[in-house]
Amino acid sequence: MNPHEPAPQLVPLREPDLPRTAKVRPDALRTGWTTGTCSAAAAKAASAALVSGIVQRAVTVSLPAGGLVSFAVERCVVDAGRTAEAVVIKDAGDDPDVTHGAHLTATVTWRTRTGIEIDGGTGVGVVTKPGLGLPVGEAAINPVPRSMITRSVAEVVDLDTRGLRVVISVPDGERMARRTTNARLGIIGGISILGTTGIVRPFSTASWRASVEQAVAVAAAQQQCTVVLATGGRTEKAAIGLLPALPEVCFVEVGDFTGAALRRAVEVGMTDVVFVGMAGKLTKLAAGILMTHYTRSKVSPDLLAGITADAGGDAALVAAVAVANTARHAHELWETAGLLRAAGDLLCARVAGVLVRFTEGRLRARVAMVDFTGMSCVAATEQTWVGPCRSTP
Repeated sequence: MNPHEPAPQLVPLREPDLPRTAKVRPDALRTGWTTGTCSAAAAKAASAALVSGIVQRAVTVSLPAGGLVSFAVERCVVDAGRTAEAVVIKDAGDDPDVTHGAHLTATVTWRTRTGIEIDGGTGVGVVTKPGLGLPVGEAAINPVPRSMITRSVAEVVDLDTRGLRVVISVPDGERMARRTTNARLGIIGGISILGTTGIVRPFSTASWRASVEQAVAVAAAQQQCTVVLATGGRTEKAAIGLLPALPEVCFVEVGDFTGAALRRAVEVGMTDVVFVGMAGKLTKLAAGILMTHYTRSKVSPDLLAGITADAGGDAALVAAVAVANTARHAHELWETAGLLRAAGDLLCARVAGVLVRFTEGRLRARVAMVDFTGMSCVAATEQTWVGPCRSTP
């Protein structure tokens, strides 16, 4: 940590309990499929029906990281080669997901221009605030699901010579969205179509916490003294790029359970922790929250505004960050103002201070913040880290 930086604020340390729906269960957890994967499957089934005139009963789509998954098509109708519709039901596995059982519905029609147009229908939210990685006014269908839909449709329609409009809708999606933070974030009218890997892994359960603790213990059993904690697949890939000399066993997808991982690392005699994350998780950790499940913690705009001021931001920027819609929005404001490195380094230093305090000084801590693609390290407690993550293309 840079000795010239301000000392980390002594925020209270908290590790909230799990939600009631995420208590210990005796069996192994079953993974599920994201709304993005199910939407891509529905879109492919509907497109195949439109092209062939044949009702589709099953469909197979590819996942972003490779591999194929097959779905039953719950309902499929086609109207004389003009329009077709297909429904795939989401199975979230054992994750306590409010969209489990949702009917992801794709309606496809020909259009005069070549290529694909993707939009949201009933039950899919509309973006009304910045900071979500999508233009204001656009349907809340995230970039990876859009790519999956495009790729899946292109397997049955030549989009270089024909044009297709795909509308994703979710009956009862608006009701489902009331049990999410969508409205607070500015996504109005329904759920978001999400997913970066296509797979729902039950990060939010006590069984996942146990698997995190086990992964830390396995690394220690192989005489490793450093554990690298990443919040998910993209950040883990970034972490591997930042620390390519470390063996794979050192890298742990920690999900929401940073506190549990740190506690186990101390118990098994590790000496160093590296945390790699994006702005949202880092902001929660900087506020002293060591179990970051979305129902148990919120991003603090005041903390981000204070960091903005400490990084040299003017009054207008501090005020803008204080009312930022998300940590991502604050990240974007810092980047626009040319303060991303300075503010990000301060945020990473705050997090490192929290990690050291939580372990009562028994672990040394380094922290890196990556961008929202997971491809670049934009801030860190050590300047030598800053640059492209070498594991990414």
